[in-house]
Amino acid sequence: MKNQKFSVKNRLKSFKYAFSGLKTLVTEEHNSWIHILAAIIAITAGFLTKINLYEWVAVIFVIGFVITLEIINSAIENLADFVSPDKHDKIKKIKDLSAAGVLIAAITALITGLIIFIPKITDLC
Repeated sequence: MKNQKFSVKNRLKSFKYAFSGLKTLVTEEHNSWIHILAAIIAITAGFLTKINLYEWVAVIFVIGFVITLEIINSAIENLADFVSPDKHDKIKKIKDLSAAGVLIAAITALITGLIIFIPKITDLC
């Protein structure tokens, strides 16, 4: 790594790379659309059921948790495919573990959503 002085210009430029990564996520990683749709549904449900501040914190946190892990999973899968384009048992194991992380995060988000929204929905009925 280069030994450079701090530069606001370079720090701002790093946002360009991050937004490029988000664009890649949305355009190339089709599973991300499932998570984005779930996030839209959860946010809409939050407004409709008037969840409180702490419930919003939980909803926003689990949305960020799932999307962050989807980004990390996609990065790991892309790196694994670059390093070993041919099928390999060790690469499969790495990719499976990475996907399992996203699955656990999504299950956690689902449970969080159920805890928050089931009581609100049953109160409406």
